[in-house]
Amino acid sequence: MGKDLSAAYAYIDEIRDETIALYKEFVNRESWSKTPDKVRIFSDFLKGEMEKAGFECRYVPVGVNADTLVGILGKDRPGKPILFCGHMDTVFPTGMHPENPFKIEDGKAYGPGVLDMKGGILIALTTVKALNKIGYADRPIKFCFSGDEEINHTGSQGAEVIEAEAKGCLCAFNMETGMIDNYLCTGRKGCLRYTVEVDGVETHSGNDFQGGRSAIAEMAYKIIDFHNMTDLSIGNTCNIGTITGGTVPNAVPAHCEVVLDMRYTTLSGKEKLLAQLDEICKRTHIDGTTTKYAFLNKLDVFETTDEGMRFFNFVKDIAKEYGLPEVSGRPLGGGSDAASTTMAGVPTICSCGVRGQWNHTMKEYAVVDSIFDRSKMYVAAVANADRFAEGAD
Repeated sequence: MGKDLSAAYAYIDEIRDETIALYKEFVNRESWSKTPDKVRIFSDFLKGEMEKAGFECRYVPVGVNADTLVGILGKDRPGKPILFCGHMDTVFPTGMHPENPFKIEDGKAYGPGVLDMKGGILIALTTVKALNKIGYADRPIKFCFSGDEEINHTGSQGAEVIEAEAKGCLCAFNMETGMIDNYLCTGRKGCLRYTVEVDGVETHSGNDFQGGRSAIAEMAYKIIDFHNMTDLSIGNTCNIGTITGGTVPNAVPAHCEVVLDMRYTTLSGKEKLLAQLDEICKRTHIDGTTTKYAFLNKLDVFETTDEGMRFFNFVKDIAKEYGLPEVSGRPLGGGSDAASTTMAGVPTICSCGVRGQWNHTMKEYAVVDSIFDRSKMYVAAVANADRFAEGAD
């Protein structure tokens, strides 16, 4: 049997109202990825809360986007740190929701980022507060929260910063959106986004049709080829999500542009997609057109590893041992920064945040009770982490 955590659990229940009040503060500080100053307002508030809990905090610049917030608690403690990570930015433009948007109805919390993923940040902080209450001092605890994950770290070193900060940690909880059915995520597809542009020759479609070279027509041939890059047998998909081109109906279009969203489950699958992209763009169907492609952004694959599954099974067994809600695991298609921690060699589980549904929509909600259930589960996992460490190579 593991350690007696009754005092920690009683404390989590005792501070329920305080925790929900902090949740409101988190959500009402809107932090759209494309407004780094707004993300900084939220991150400065979070930094203050982390410092109250004993963290030594610092910002790591990533480039043009909001900085990454890193904190360490108990840096002089023995053993490898336990990492809680994720992101502070949300997808909702500032002002999209009404003023002071946070609300709770029928046990569900609503507001921008309430599920994705300010609820996960709240759980991590609540977990640490409860561990502090019982005098936990076995290992350092590290927080690493990105400011630009929702835009796939476009134009920044955000992913590389997370990978660097994760190195040397014992394990990582990525506090992303929790699934409504209480599953944890054991793997995610990688995501690659590229822009593809075709240039042709613009002419009047009535007076000089033959002199034109339609960029849209050339792209149409290519779109079929892009679509056929999908190979479900190996987990590769290619989606053409946006297309722009042309100016007026009676002109042969000189330009067309699409954005490709490519997903893969293995590094070899990634290489196959990139080779196919290059081949398709080099192939010309309409003479006089030219094609170019450019990297837009990415989230690397979060591969399911033996050590990652061992960590998941440890957490699953801990939850059962302490009489907490049963958890199961499965891989997901959407990307996350769990890829970066796994690439750092750290066993990782994802979707560790508050449970809910409809993230990235105005219907997004979080199940309030799951904040407290999951905080208790992670308290148990951290308090008994030496049992997981004993099985490491």
